[in-house]
Amino acid sequence: MANALPSHAEGRALVDRNRFKMLDSVGAVALRHLPATLAILGCILLWQLVVWGFAVPTFMAPGPLDVIEAFGENAGVLWSNFLPTLMEAVLGFVFGNVVAVLLAVWFVYSPLAERAFYPIAVIVKSIPIIALAPILVLLVGNGIAPKIIIAGLICFFPTLVNMVQGLKSASPAMLDLMRILSASNSEIFWKVRLPSSLPFLFAALKIAATSSVMGAIVAEWIGSSYGLGALIIEATYNFRSPLLYATVVIAASLAVVLFFAVSFAESKIVRWKPTTDH
Repeated sequence: MANALPSHAEGRALVDRNRFKMLDSVGAVALRHLPATLAILGCILLWQLVVWGFAVPTFMAPGPLDVIEAFGENAGVLWSNFLPTLMEAVLGFVFGNVVAVLLAVWFVYSPLAERAFYPIAVIVKSIPIIALAPILVLLVGNGIAPKIIIAGLICFFPTLVNMVQGLKSASPAMLDLMRILSASNSEIFWKVRLPSSLPFLFAALKIAATSSVMGAIVAEWIGSSYGLGALIIEATYNFRSPLLYATVVIAASLAVVLFFAVSFAESKIVRWKPTTDH
């Protein structure tokens, strides 16, 4: 019984230390983002004051209070249209980046494949997405498939370029050392090339995370009856400006959440980043 008391006290002390560490980390994060938070709140306040001061009609530019009211009045509509866009953006993000990474690996290990197919990727990237959308609708129908494909195409090219560059950025000295040690190509890939490419990959994934939302919304503008993109069109044509702004806020928030999700994954996975000499 006497031996249990110190153990219990040590456990309590450990819990308290962990709690203080958590509070310190939360406080540090809040302090780091305080300038951005204050700037955003200041812009929102200025927006509301301008709307009040110049008596701007609601159908032209609703104030933040009107947008908040629109959230409450159209919560069900916003939620039902948010879920399809979320699914299209996430699936497009996953498929587009997986294909880009696989092609990048192929290009690095096959210079002939890179010379043959890399220009095709550049040509596809040069075609405006808004022009590709109707073609995909004709080819695969007007369901969810063309939305996912368009979201994936927007994610594809930045990831392909960055991943190829990252895989080629492996240290030549490290590659020579692995060959001297008789390492196989798979060992060289997993232990040298892939770790050196991760900073490049996550830089592209951050771009793709926000671009996938844009791609899904643009695809929904082409003959879709659901999703945030379709809701934007409907609210615009019916002069429902508060609903339009609320939809845009949700779309932007989704892109920001995906961006920070990728950033969080990067902080947990990437332990080394290339330094820049000045």
